[in-house]
Amino acid sequence: MRTVQLDADTQARHKLRNLIHSWLLIGGSLVLLGATAWALAGPAGVIWAAMGGAVALAMSLRVSPAMVLRLYNARPITVNDFPEGVYVLRELARRAGLPQPPKLFYVPSRVMNAFAVGQPEESVICVTDGLLRGLNIRQLAGVLGHEISHIRNGDLRVMAIADLVSRMTSAMSVAGVFLLFLNLPLLLAGNAPFPWLGILLLMAAPTLSALMQLALSRAREYDADLDAAGLTGDPEGLAAALATLERRQGQMWEMMLPGQRIPDPSILRSHPTTQDRIDRLMSLKPAGERRIDLPGDGRQAPIRVVPVVRPPRFRASGLWY
Repeated sequence: MRTVQLDADTQARHKLRNLIHSWLLIGGSLVLLGATAWALAGPAGVIWAAMGGAVALAMSLRVSPAMVLRLYNARPITVNDFPEGVYVLRELARRAGLPQPPKLFYVPSRVMNAFAVGQPEESVICVTDGLLRGLNIRQLAGVLGHEISHIRNGDLRVMAIADLVSRMTSAMSVAGVFLLFLNLPLLLAGNAPFPWLGILLLMAAPTLSALMQLALSRAREYDADLDAAGLTGDPEGLAAALATLERRQGQMWEMMLPGQRIPDPSILRSHPTTQDRIDRLMSLKPAGERRIDLPGDGRQAPIRVVPVVRPPRFRASGLWY
């Protein structure tokens, strides 16, 4: 792959903005967790929350990617199955400086999607049948670069921490409201001061924590887009992939709900708006038409993986495959 110099100033500006947003959101989530623990049990609650969070985080980070792969009925893609895709993945992993290239897995789903699991030392990138059939190799390189950026930046660990903090905040909020109802007769009798501030905090904490988690996810998506453009030297390729995903997924919603489109993005979305992501990527586009060297010069990737033999189904786990 040729190295393409992107707009360095724009890249640095986006990177700094994403970093500041991420740290502010992580710090805000931890402060909210501490305040909720204090409202529930005072200083002892903060100590117990810190100890319990450390144990839970250590256990969650030890979960093997194999468990997630079994949930999605994923199977490995070998060099013989899809040599172009494996080549691009290994080359991007080398440029990203990962200790081991991620393994490529196939998910038998018509939904166009890709996701990463694991840590830099042992990671997996899963791509669905719909994604492989809907993108060309140039667009797929952008998507793989995006997922590799998540792995390199430690986003999987960051989002695991954010999810754990959000769950702990919600659990303590529920426990606090339950204890409040148990002590409601005593409070109404005037035998104890009515902790209005603590009550409001316990009631609002789950919503605030969830909103900060979604905002953090959006910030990390921006950062992964930026780093993917740096890895491939081709921000236009990822932008084209995002546009294809938006168009295809929108058509799927219209088939399920005639006359309806995906609602306008809001603070309740885990990803930024597609157009905003595309605009940021195109602002990094270098002068000229240089882009990375790809097998087949970016033409439609030949599909030699196992095809979908049935439509995707909904499972009790909440997963579609």
